[in-house]
Amino acid sequence: MSALDDTPLPAPPVLRAEGILDRLAALRAADAPTHGGRVLSYVYDPDLAELDALAGDAIRAVQPLNALDPTTFSSVAVMERELVSFARDMLHGTGAQDASGVVGTVTSGGTESCLLAVKTARDAFLAAQPAQADGSPRTLATLGFALRVVAPTTVHAAFHKAAAYLGLELVLVPVDPASCRADPAALAEAVGDGRDVALVVVSAPSYPHGVVDPVEEVAAAASALGVPVHVDACVGGWVLPFWPDAAAQVPVFDFRVPGVTSISADVHKYGYAPKGTSVLLTRDRDRQRHQLFATTRWPGYPVVNSTIMGSKSAGPLAAAWAVTQALGVPGYQAVTARCAGATSALHEVLGSIEGLRVVGLPVGPLVAVATDESVPADRRIDPHVWSDAVRASGFVLQPQPGFTQPDGSRLPHTTHFTVTPVTAGVVGGLGAALLDAAEAVRGVPRPDPQQVLAGLLATLAPGVEPTDAVAALGSLDSATAWELVQRTVLGGADTRGGDAPEPGTGPMAPLLALVEALPPAVSERLLVELIARLAEPVPGSAED
Repeated sequence: MSALDDTPLPAPPVLRAEGILDRLAALRAADAPTHGGRVLSYVYDPDLAELDALAGDAIRAVQPLNALDPTTFSSVAVMERELVSFARDMLHGTGAQDASGVVGTVTSGGTESCLLAVKTARDAFLAAQPAQADGSPRTLATLGFALRVVAPTTVHAAFHKAAAYLGLELVLVPVDPASCRADPAALAEAVGDGRDVALVVVSAPSYPHGVVDPVEEVAAAASALGVPVHVDACVGGWVLPFWPDAAAQVPVFDFRVPGVTSISADVHKYGYAPKGTSVLLTRDRDRQRHQLFATTRWPGYPVVNSTIMGSKSAGPLAAAWAVTQALGVPGYQAVTARCAGATSALHEVLGSIEGLRVVGLPVGPLVAVATDESVPADRRIDPHVWSDAVRASGFVLQPQPGFTQPDGSRLPHTTHFTVTPVTAGVVGGLGAALLDAAEAVRGVPRPDPQQVLAGLLATLAPGVEPTDAVAALGSLDSATAWELVQRTVLGGADTRGGDAPEPGTGPMAPLLALVEALPPAVSERLLVELIARLAEPVPGSAED
């Protein structure tokens, strides 16, 4: 017997578990409902309670694991392999032209998938450059030019983030204002000879308007120049392949298209897995290896990471694996059929509302509506004022600000719908709420963005013109930015603290008008301050 066996051990800690779950339940009660079809953004509800239970059981089964090392926890490797295989088959990465090397990785979500797609493109581009005179590899600093990513203006904000994080220049190309689709000729012009372009990105579909970009035309032009193309199918990857009559209704966007180099597809959207899981698929093993990070240049264990995170929970992976195993192709076809039926019913309701119009040419379950300016002003409906009115009926829609493209053309401010299978069960009540709200706000204009900005400046910077707002509100410290947030976003109150730290549930139309009117540098600074403050400890709120 070892002497250690005789060593007395400290007593285990006394847990203070009583009331914790009750407190959590109280906190959750303040959240927007994640089930029942009342929130038409952010959540993806298949209306199958047994899937929720299965996912929860899968998470608990792997709760102690660290997915950092699949050689130690081999179940992680098996689940990832099978989830990637499902996604690869779904997106025609098996048997497609030159696709025998389509491989993939499970990530924490669409943003990480998109960031890693850009990282892969950057590192593959640098690896292909001639070495420097001393034999060292090229870096961004030694290229002699800015490395670019070219994308439509409707590309997801994750690519803005990726460019900012990775030191690349994001070139945004205007989309056609009528269809909201990327313009292949305009993208080709922006690419030029392609010598300084690491990646071209298109969407299937774009989030704001639910429009599938012309992937085949863009990929043909880019591949002729040797420029890789990433398809952001984070929203569409797990729903468009199963859309009824997909061959006729959905443009080809996956690995059947020569020149498509990588695809991102989120399992926690229309794959109906809990947050956060996404799959990033890449054509060509050698190219995909640029995604990974490895180092032996420290005295600890050899580090190899396929994603940005090192240590990570295996729970989301296990839940996504379990959900896809349970649904399979027949299950996804069935839930997608319900989703498609609900989308069709929603289009019918929206088409009957005078004063609103569906924006662009949406394909699949995302829809955005704007004011129909072809009708008289007293018959028009502002989508943001309308959205606020709908909220009073218990349905939460997502207002989106208008956007001026680099060529001066304008994409209108809209209200966005994310339709899921559960919507089929509430589409009658939703339709009635949409119609009632339309009659209630018909002819009511939205707050004028420039007047909102002028009023703000009159209070905070008297005598300053809106055109000088950046100079007047420019480099904001945290205290000043918080004061502005309280006066604008929070309506003069600090609503943090307590069990419902929310920025308010008042009308969104004035806030969205302000976002449109403020220079991006200012509105972004205010939003940063809001989110940062929500997570800060509030004086006097902690237990003594």
